[in-house]
Amino acid sequence: MPTLEFKGKQFVYSHHLSVPFRELEIDADKSLPAEGRQPSLDDNLIIHGDNLEALKAILPTHAGKIDCIFIDPPYNTGNEGWCYNDNVRSPLMQEWLKQSANPVDKEDLERHDKWLCMMWPRLCLLRELLSENGSLWVTLDDNEVHRARGILDELFGEHNFIACCIWRKNYAPKSSARHFSEDHDYILIYAKNAAGWTPNMLARTEAQDSVYRDTGDPRGPWRPNNLSARNFYSKGTYSIKCPGGRLIEKPPQGRYWLVSEDKFWEMDRDGRIWWGEDGNNIPAPKIFLSEVKAGRVPQTFWDWPDVGHTQDAKKELISILNFGNSEDVFITPKPVRLLERVLDLASDQNSIILDSFAGSGTTAHAVLEANRKDGGKRRFILVECEEYADTLTAERVRRIINGYAFTGTQRQELYSEMITWSTFTKKHQQILLQVEHFEKKAAGSFDKVKKEIKDGVLTVTGERKIKEKVSGLGGSFTFCALGEPIAVESLLTGQGLPAFEALARYVFYTATGRSLEKVSKPSADGFIGETDLFRIHLFYQPDPTWLRSNESALNADRVDAVARGNQNGKRAIVFAVAKFMSQKELTKKRIEFCQLPYAVHRILGG
Repeated sequence: MPTLEFKGKQFVYSHHLSVPFRELEIDADKSLPAEGRQPSLDDNLIIHGDNLEALKAILPTHAGKIDCIFIDPPYNTGNEGWCYNDNVRSPLMQEWLKQSANPVDKEDLERHDKWLCMMWPRLCLLRELLSENGSLWVTLDDNEVHRARGILDELFGEHNFIACCIWRKNYAPKSSARHFSEDHDYILIYAKNAAGWTPNMLARTEAQDSVYRDTGDPRGPWRPNNLSARNFYSKGTYSIKCPGGRLIEKPPQGRYWLVSEDKFWEMDRDGRIWWGEDGNNIPAPKIFLSEVKAGRVPQTFWDWPDVGHTQDAKKELISILNFGNSEDVFITPKPVRLLERVLDLASDQNSIILDSFAGSGTTAHAVLEANRKDGGKRRFILVECEEYADTLTAERVRRIINGYAFTGTQRQELYSEMITWSTFTKKHQQILLQVEHFEKKAAGSFDKVKKEIKDGVLTVTGERKIKEKVSGLGGSFTFCALGEPIAVESLLTGQGLPAFEALARYVFYTATGRSLEKVSKPSADGFIGETDLFRIHLFYQPDPTWLRSNESALNADRVDAVARGNQNGKRAIVFAVAKFMSQKELTKKRIEFCQLPYAVHRILGG
């Protein structure tokens, strides 16, 4: 398979392995726990810090558990002001880290190399975090989408590419464009394992269901379908005598009946053919709503009437936070409906969703909205490196959870459809019925229902006057910062000793490649968790005096305790700073001793 080469690739190829693990430090003052509970790492998480280090920090707890990853990385337009800041041991990267080389702008001849070097290690870690049935969704534009395809094909495998969706993000063309109005972005979709991943079906809309008529048939509502097609069919040229007396000598010119004559009359006897009100129409097979798929297959073109546009996103942010107008919004958020579409396709009610370029927190908003709609228990993990992680990202989530002050008109789009003169003349009755349907449905929920056609789009919008507060969606989250690196080589010096729980997750992940669900309190046999093949034990206290004493060593009593607990005969891996038993004695009891800190580096290959 062809691969994409770029400056610095050889230095970042394995850089994610050298990134140190860090503890997540809970900031209780910035967290919003559920009533009566303390902030917990088992809750929704908002992490403030470099996303490369944050992704490495959550590996011990979330490796192989993330069901849906959505990222909105810098588009690398040259106007975003992003900086390359990964401290890679390379003269090239050290030069990039100089202030004179940052931020990345249009005049930077290495800006594409820098972007690829920034993305590579993060994508490596994101893949490790994905569950076997998980998927990655990446929004980009023409600046980097083709390069992203190159490195994603290499990291995920070309066979795990799912689709490249087009999102029409502007509701009107930009007349100020020099060449073409750039009206769309891309959404790249990759699966961890395409053979085992399928998107959820999209829910059928009421507008789609409204075209089915109920005539009392026990099979339910139905709609007429076309009996003919252009594809040649040797048995599709027969004449049809209508019940009203009309003789249809053959199909329309250039077309053929879709079924044979025998099959057609069999369908008629079963009440599956509609002949029109007078019995003389060209016959139409009935498609029953009860027999169609429960949902609709997603398409690769996402239009703004369905998933929102960039102005929608800014208006959402303005209404929730204290921005005066759209010009004051200093980031480019994505609309909530766009993220809801991603969640509809890629998550279930218990999924964990990760966004490592969190920005304004739209992903968390969409997760909470999805949980409100279906009673789900989805969880989110957001990572934001900028200083506004608390004042913007987390603050938006707080207000969405608790509700927020708002005076004015809240609008909710109820129905929209692209309209041309041709479609209106052909479908005007159907369109008017759909508009009437949504008007009646919204009557008790909104103060006003507004109908308008603008830029070729018919929109029905519900308007609600709000004087004091928008109701919250409920939920909770824990706000975290990145702590000091877990430096196992300095355990015996007593400097920067990690908590027992943090080291337990760390050694379990490095030994097994799996994340540790829960860490129990230290026990006599040091057991912290197991996999199908291994039982992992840790003897450790974050106390330098204890670590230097004989109490920290693996002795005969502890060996007996480990052996007694190993009822299934699995291989036991024991981490401790010393041992008083020979390896021969340990081998007899299927125990492998791993000395801290050296064993961790040996397992990691460091």
